[in-house]
Amino acid sequence: MSLFLKNKSHSLKYFIFILFISFFAVSLSFSQEQLGKGRITGLCVDENGQPLEGVLVVVQSMQTKAKLDGLSDKKGHFAVLGMGTGFWRVTATKKGYTSSSVDMRVAQLTTNPPITFTLKKLIGISALMADEESVKLFDKGNSLINEGKYDEALKVFDEFLIKYPEIYHIHLNIGSCYLKKEEPDKAEQEFKFVLDKTMKAFGDYKKDPATTFRAFSGLGEIYLKKGNFDEAQKYFSQALEISQEDEVAAYNVGEVLFSHQKIDDAIKYFELAIKIKKDWSKPYLKLGYVYLNKGDFAKALEYFNQFIRMDPENPEVPNVKNVIAAIERMKK
Repeated sequence: MSLFLKNKSHSLKYFIFILFISFFAVSLSFSQEQLGKGRITGLCVDENGQPLEGVLVVVQSMQTKAKLDGLSDKKGHFAVLGMGTGFWRVTATKKGYTSSSVDMRVAQLTTNPPITFTLKKLIGISALMADEESVKLFDKGNSLINEGKYDEALKVFDEFLIKYPEIYHIHLNIGSCYLKKEEPDKAEQEFKFVLDKTMKAFGDYKKDPATTFRAFSGLGEIYLKKGNFDEAQKYFSQALEISQEDEVAAYNVGEVLFSHQKIDDAIKYFELAIKIKKDWSKPYLKLGYVYLNKGDFAKALEYFNQFIRMDPENPEVPNVKNVIAAIERMKK
């Protein structure tokens, strides 16, 4: 009985060994089928037909993980050797350019047709996103703004514009710097420059809403600081036409209207601010004063109390409590 088991054990081991060798041979044979004497050649050029040096050309088997690669020379020519007969994906890439690829059948015994890759140079935002150093530079400028180092931030943005003058959106950040530096005329110039560039690029402000919203809001803030409430209202209103989803712009329009004693119009914008951001206490406080101004004490108390419940640590709370007490005395 033990002899039978021993023989059976040897037989099983032999079978497993034969199975492994067979599988390895099949795998090796399949892998070798993907490598061979196949050769592809081609040319890499830019959109103007000029040769591109240093383009990485990767040839990837569409059946296995086999991969080969090569680089284009000064004249843009490339050659990759070693493919087996079969289908391969050929991809050309170079930093700062769009990539391009083609699927083709590679033969070993005949000459394969040459490939021409045309890679377009990345520009604008696309180029920026592919340039890690410039992205870091952009982020550094914004960090300096947050730290209150506006002059340093301006130097960084100037450096950025030397490399990417076509990215006009950076002028929004420059405008914000000047606004915080209390240089409204320079800030206005930057924001209007952005609006002009946007109109030339798209023909419609609404086709680049994020950019134009910031520019119009910036202009509104400038004229609010200057005390020109009509101009401030105009620009804030234009910002809201671009986007109805910014509570600060809605609040600012309400502020301007309230200062001009356009009470009912102001209410609409403060309510819009609340609709956009229900947990923001500031418009509740302002509505309390608006309704107090109208003589609607019930509404004024409603909004004042809501403000205190939402933001009990706000430094305005003691004043509001005094106002509430005064209203309660008036009601008696």
